[in-house]
Amino acid sequence: MGLGGSWEGASYGAAEIDQAAAVIESARGIGIGLFDHADIYRGGKSEAVFGEVLVRSQGLREKIQLQTKCGIRLGERGLQTHYDLSREAILERVNDSLKRLQTEYVDLLLLHRPDPLMDAREVADAVGQLMAEGKVRQLGVSNMSGAQIAYLQDRLETPVVANQLEMSLLKRDWLESTVLVNHAEGAATSFPHGTLEYCMDKGIELQAYGSLAQGRYTGAGALSSADEAVVAMLERLAAEKHTTPEAVLLGWLMKHPARISPVVGTTNLSRIGACADAADVAAQMSRAEWYGLWMAARGSNIP
Repeated sequence: MGLGGSWEGASYGAAEIDQAAAVIESARGIGIGLFDHADIYRGGKSEAVFGEVLVRSQGLREKIQLQTKCGIRLGERGLQTHYDLSREAILERVNDSLKRLQTEYVDLLLLHRPDPLMDAREVADAVGQLMAEGKVRQLGVSNMSGAQIAYLQDRLETPVVANQLEMSLLKRDWLESTVLVNHAEGAATSFPHGTLEYCMDKGIELQAYGSLAQGRYTGAGALSSADEAVVAMLERLAAEKHTTPEAVLLGWLMKHPARISPVVGTTNLSRIGACADAADVAAQMSRAEWYGLWMAARGSNIP
């Protein structure tokens, strides 16, 4: 989302293409091979600068995987934001993304947001056509509940393989919904209960956007007393494990058995590099350390 320059109408230039190339190289340097896009990011410029890098880096496309999203419309038809998963919109937006990315296919297409006016049969028809044409290889969703995925899956001929949700040590409703059943505190949890379990049961990968909590615990902005406790624990664990707080933060997510894959949203090259040890941290983290971070972030014990 951070590639391509401003969100306004200004076009991108050589500096933005060079930035995209550096980000891709840095990510690949720590073993990241899947790159996440959406048709709306920077008004399409995020995809476009990435496509420019693919053109000038022969053979790169075959070495990586690409995913993009469709379903959100910004500033169109007299509306600031609305959702559109109609057959025509899916076909139009995916074809536009492919042109900007300068590739013949995406490895994974995500439906970006639930559309209340969605006809699942139309979605199935559009996705089937795109797959038959070789333009989309797999399908996923974003910001959907287990019930919404199940409804959609009943009408699809291809499995939903991923669900991208906001998940982090800061955004914990996905986790707290699992332990606050039959507790009054659970009424304040917005995450749709059962979604985690549905995805785990069906083998659907959970992709966590906002996984670094927008730098909340790793150097961005003023800290609350609860934040200070988290930062202190992250720094202590990082020192003990000879790694970085970023790696511990992501490792905490990856420790969960729900196949959580953090989406690293930063374009800061040093922060990308700081995430390198996340999988190792997840493998080493003890149950006490995992729960300790959760309790520190909550500022209290769980019920």
